[in-house]
Amino acid sequence: MSKFMKIILILLGLIALFILGVVVLMHTPAFGRAPRGERLEKIKQSPNYHDGAFHNEQPTTMMTGGGKRSLVSNRVPPAGQPEVIKQDYTQLPDSDCIVWFGHSSYLLQLSGKRFLVDPVFYKGSPVSFFNKPFDGTNVFSPQDMPNVDFLIITHDHWDHLDYRTVKELKDKVGKIIVPLGVGEDFEYWGFPVDQLIELDWYESVTLADGFKLNCLPSRHFSGRNLKRNYTLWASYMVETPSNNVFIGGDGGYDDRFKRFGEMFEKIDYAIMENGQYNQNWSQIHTLPEQLGLEIKEMNARHAITVHHSKFALANHEWDEPLRNELNAALQYDFPLIVLTIGKITALDD
Repeated sequence: MSKFMKIILILLGLIALFILGVVVLMHTPAFGRAPRGERLEKIKQSPNYHDGAFHNEQPTTMMTGGGKRSLVSNRVPPAGQPEVIKQDYTQLPDSDCIVWFGHSSYLLQLSGKRFLVDPVFYKGSPVSFFNKPFDGTNVFSPQDMPNVDFLIITHDHWDHLDYRTVKELKDKVGKIIVPLGVGEDFEYWGFPVDQLIELDWYESVTLADGFKLNCLPSRHFSGRNLKRNYTLWASYMVETPSNNVFIGGDGGYDDRFKRFGEMFEKIDYAIMENGQYNQNWSQIHTLPEQLGLEIKEMNARHAITVHHSKFALANHEWDEPLRNELNAALQYDFPLIVLTIGKITALDD
């Protein structure tokens, strides 16, 4: 056998090993499971599902072009590392408050009920060497969390749904609220079906006396593997005796913000996606110039932004979203609450 043929065989062997490794990895529990059985039949009845996938309300192009192709931004921030404060979260004040853990993970306390949203305390991707958190930001764990009444997931992307995190939170959470289809992952991971509240867009559920949660659309996509949109993505409006809070999740601009402002008489706090944007995906993530418009169209009394300061998923500088939110508040004249990672921040007038 010639030396050239030996090299070819070695390369083919390495490629085969790589493919085998990918296949094995994608069959680990963290990748979840595609909906099946009764859940799949319910999905097929959704007005948002056709041709084997969920669809946005408006026609949406995933890659719109016009920007750099790089997915990795500056890992060494020019303005220094994000500020992080760690406190005792088992001793929250009696009043309404929020604790942001970086990116889109946060804890809300509203009228005595606790809501934990999109907790990601370990990794935001299938492999630990990709999408690593900024130094000093990954200091929180499920063990730091108090018991929570409701775990809320906006969609199944890795930077919003972390397998290890939710598994370790299992004994600390009451009900789990997810968009249609995402319940399959939790059931596969050992959570009982009666713990799950699985909703389609425009469905609502009464959580307790005076507490109502509304599942609302977003303009985004889903998928934990190579297949997209077999589960739904969502935003939420949480109505409570004290404050009504919009949980934005991920999504690009469209007319839904104006409709939400008309649907809900009062939106006290709007928690908005701000960061990991790029002209290449301008229809599925909010661009800086759209942030203030979204908040204004909802008539939100206060705004809070997340989806930044922990992971590098786009090629903007890590602290650019912090400047964008200040510019939006000045341009559109709304009260902005600027969070510090880990700090218990009051929600009051």
